[in-house]
Order: sequence, then structure tokens, then C-alpha cells
Amino acid sequence: MDVPVIAIDGPSGSGKGTVARLVADRLGWHLLDSGALYRLVALAGTSRGLAGDDEAGHAALASALDARFETDPGGNERVLLGGREVTLELRTETAGAAASRVASMPLVRSALLGRQRGYAEPPGLVADGRDMGTVVFPGAPLKVYLTASAEERALRRHKQLKGKGLTANLADLSQEIQERDRRDSTRPVAPLRPASDAFIIDSTGIPVEAVVDRVLALASSRIPAAH
Repeated sequence: MDVPVIAIDGPSGSGKGTVARLVADRLGWHLLDSGALYRLVALAGTSRGLAGDDEAGHAALASALDARFETDPGGNERVLLGGREVTLELRTETAGAAASRVASMPLVRSALLGRQRGYAEPPGLVADGRDMGTVVFPGAPLKVYLTASAEERALRRHKQLKGKGLTANLADLSQEIQERDRRDSTRPVAPLRPASDAFIIDSTGIPVEAVVDRVLALASSRIPAAH
């Protein structure tokens, strides 16, 4: 049976993770946070003392990644790597930058491809990432490319990190976001770009609930099961 997929791609800080989680919750569908998988591979590499450019080593870790995604009693995200909780560590800018470098490695992307596609289970999947609509789920009936101005994305990340009790510098965040945009969009394998049939939504200045409603309206018109 074909499982319907909503692919939501976009650059760092575009709000795709929040939107994907809310859309999945509203529909009662499964959620794939593909960026978390690359962050976990990068964290695993660091804990094993791998060099940052050790592609074969990171690919081996990706193939046997011992990762669990849970929700605590308060409804908050909880991520474990090899049985160790890494939830806060996973969401730091350092982890994000490392993940961006790891994600440029073809062997790592290949190792994670099957795992990502395995998340597509009934009744449906909302997949959040940078190549969900272009590579992982090219046949998804709904593809959304979510973006926002670089300035707004930096402000969102700053607020998000501060809310988690993490240290964040707005100027550094802005510079890092621009560097990640460049790296993600110019990598030779699965570069960040909208799928040719994606709906592009610029969320600059738009409340997250309004973006969620827009995605749900698109889903309702294109996917019979998304009601």
C-alpha cells in the first residue's frame, strides 16, 4: 500500500521542524526529522573521535546508528544516542554545523536513505529536511519548500536556543546560517533546493499556525487521506 507523504524542505531556521511537527500532530501521522539523523551521526562521530572529514567512518556509524526518538511525560522531545540522552546537545548550533558537513558526504547520505524511507508507515508521514521532496520522497503527493529571510531565521534560532537554556549570540547565528545556506545549497550531492513541483511558502512575518493551516489546506486538496 502506498503511504501518503508530505515533504517539507527548507533552510536552517525556516521553521520547517516546528511546522512539520504540528502538521503531523494535527493529522495524526508519523514524523521524520531527517536533520536529527545527520546531527546524531555527527555527534556519534565526535564521541568516537573521528576526524571531521572521515567519510567512511561516519558512513559506518550511520549504517548502525543506535538512535531513539521519544516523548517525555510532559510532551517534550527526548532523543537518545546509544542509550545516552542527547536532546539538548543535538539542538546546538555546533551540532547543526557538524551535521551540515556530514550531510555533504555521499556515503553517509546513502547509508541513511533506507532508514529515512522506512519512516513512511500508515496512516501517513510528514518528512522534514533539506532533500525530502527532491531525493528521499520524490513521489510525495505534496512537497513544500519553506523559507524566510536570513534575518528572521537568525532571530528564530536565537529565541529557540535561549528558550532551551542554551547560549546564543545573534550575530554569530546570522553568520552561521548564511554559511550553512551556502554549504547546503552548493554541495554536489542532494543540494538544498525546492523540488520542481514544490509549493514555496515564505514564512517571513507569518505566524506559525497560519503556515500550518496553509500546509494542511494544500494537503487536503491533494491527498484524500489528509482530512
